Amino acid sequence: MANKQRGVVDIELDKSRKLRYTLNALAEIEDKLGVSVAELNGANLGMKAIRTFLWAGLIHEDSELSEREVGEMVDFDNFAYVQEKIAEAFELATRKNE
Repeated sequence: MANKQRGVVDIELDKSRKLRYTLNALAEIEDKLGVSVAELNGANLGMKAIRTFLWAGLIHEDSELSEREVGEMVDFDNFAYVQEKIAEAFELATRKNE
């Protein structure tokens, strides 16, 4: 079960996984995309960026995952679903405490 208090969102890919955007995940996104996460707010992301976001959100539970392996888990059938889950997890991770 997802723990939304900690920014964890369940996602079904090759198996049940958990998306979580920790500081390490956000740093990985910045390293891979060459831009700060703050600058990405509201940007239209390309396929590589979406794959990077998904990969970074999954490596907390499997540090051996490659971006290529993550890319194989997504196709046109689940692409919109994956985008929704990324957005949900990212919003939970970056929102201010209320």
